[in-house]
Amino acid sequence: MKNIVIAARYLALCLGAMFFATNGSRAADLVPMVLHQVSPSAWYVEGVSALGSPANQNFISNAGFVVTPAGVVVIDALGSPALAERLAKEIKKVTPLPITHVLVTHYHADHVYGLQAFKAMGAKIIGHRAALIYMNSETARLRLEASREQLFPWVDDNTHLVAADEWVDSAKDLVIGGVLFHAQPVGPAHTPEDLAFYMPSEKVLFAGDLVFRSRIPFVGQADSRHWIEALDQLLAFDTQVIVPGHGPLSSEARKDMQLTREYLVYLRTTMSLATEAMTPFDEAYKATDWTQFEHLPLFGVANRMNAYNTYLLLEHEAK
Repeated sequence: MKNIVIAARYLALCLGAMFFATNGSRAADLVPMVLHQVSPSAWYVEGVSALGSPANQNFISNAGFVVTPAGVVVIDALGSPALAERLAKEIKKVTPLPITHVLVTHYHADHVYGLQAFKAMGAKIIGHRAALIYMNSETARLRLEASREQLFPWVDDNTHLVAADEWVDSAKDLVIGGVLFHAQPVGPAHTPEDLAFYMPSEKVLFAGDLVFRSRIPFVGQADSRHWIEALDQLLAFDTQVIVPGHGPLSSEARKDMQLTREYLVYLRTTMSLATEAMTPFDEAYKATDWTQFEHLPLFGVANRMNAYNTYLLLEHEAK
């Protein structure tokens, strides 16, 4: 078995090297990184609605940044060091000021594999302390190992998880470069370490993966009950613009948060009925009417898994 794993890894590395040799010089052109202005001092880049791959450099999530009088604050680091370096180059088109801080909404791979590039630039990283559990877990190790094979050459043996320089434990006001950011813990929801960052001066909310706009969210092992409660917390902010973790910018904050909320509520309602009736999952899934969500991107990829994980969660909650 060990030899098979080694052989598979070698094959993945060879295929990745072939991809890099033939496409490396053009890979940045395959998935453009376009700056979108959010507010007078904030911008973001939008990842593609797809699974991570060598062809897209794992550019499947969003990242934002705010230009302060003293430097640039980046929100999330994207899914590979190469992407973080591309983002830094885009930031230089806006301002010559250095990148001083990176605020991390959560430690999923597509949001943090770029951290090491920003760390090398001298940026201070701020995240929620609950991320330490994930960083030291077997899940994180296996995910990185798989990513080194599946996303080579953009994620390789030099790619590693980077701990925050400052850990946030509770709601906290961060004044960075003279600009106020309200760090609001909203986990356990999408992850235990979920953090949203609200900039009240421009009414911009960086919501991380609590809000998926115009696509099916990835629920995974999330605590969907607390996720719904977290969305209710975010709805309390006086928000004009949301930068979601995935999908286009939202200028209809309440409507877009409601879409994610309604999907989670529907998952819990339908799967709760199934678990209470002790209906087998396959039968329950087939009998559920998914028409109000099946037109959304990634429905085919994520919905069945989301429903199954919710089914298991509700079984556990009932014990």
